[in-house]
Amino acid sequence: MQTESTIPGLEQPEHWFSGHESFAIRHGWLPKAVTRIKEYPDIFLRDDALVLLGVGKNMVRSIRHWALATRVLAEGSFVPGTRSRSITPSALGELLFGDGAADPYLEDPATLWVLHWELSGKKDGPTVWWWMFNELHDVEFTKARVLASLLQYVGRTEGKKIAEQSVSKDIDCLIRSYLTRSDPKEGIAEESLECPLVELGLLQELDDGVLAFNRGEHPSLPPAVVAYATLDYWDRMAPHKNTMTFDQVAYQPGSPGRVFKLTENALSEHLEAIEGLTHKKVTYDVTAGLRQLYRRPPVEALSVLCEYYDKNRGR
Repeated sequence: MQTESTIPGLEQPEHWFSGHESFAIRHGWLPKAVTRIKEYPDIFLRDDALVLLGVGKNMVRSIRHWALATRVLAEGSFVPGTRSRSITPSALGELLFGDGAADPYLEDPATLWVLHWELSGKKDGPTVWWWMFNELHDVEFTKARVLASLLQYVGRTEGKKIAEQSVSKDIDCLIRSYLTRSDPKEGIAEESLECPLVELGLLQELDDGVLAFNRGEHPSLPPAVVAYATLDYWDRMAPHKNTMTFDQVAYQPGSPGRVFKLTENALSEHLEAIEGLTHKKVTYDVTAGLRQLYRRPPVEALSVLCEYYDKNRGR
């Protein structure tokens, strides 16, 4: 089982559970993680990390967990004399929250979609996030059903049992991250109010305990983020191929269509914009019912996001 002290290094276990200390992401955590670690590279090893980050001990560990899970921070080699790896801002972290930050206050919905992509679109990320957004095929589901299926999945793929409590806590955390729960007497739950991913509207409660993902157009999702995710997915799944089918982008585990819960029509509309967003390095063609993407590398995924944020900031 991957724990908070090992996430995510150069040698990764197959499955990654826990580390969030039962806290979902909060609005100021990721920008703070990037800015503070630039000032104090050893911040997560320091006794005064609580003071520097302005949170409790468990929240320090949670901030570290989520910053690595969303890939705004990245681990390097082991620090001499310790069992911990060095941690620095990633290129994505620098873009979003570093010097000249593109979105330091998480005001642009595009940033939330990017963070969701980093959490859910890659198999070496948090296992529950990967499994629920990519491997779960049920239209409607309950926590109990998800828990049972996940335990079977882990046992089948890793060949050993995992602590049921760890998986259960991760499922609870994911639900709190995406679903606004309200009580007629108490109003919106504090945890949901504080988690920015709720704004994506990806999860809904149909009945008491019955959940479903919202598949649709998602108007707050910009074509630039879909282009970024498509190029990122392409680089991981077929780096040496210059063609990719629509069905791969729409339906394969880890694909933008699956992770963003897009309908075929919505995904197709996003892909029609990819030529302009990549300066004609990637084109989307529909001929005789065959839908395919073509690229002329090199095409850097992050460059699409850089241009998006520069344009939105009027540069």
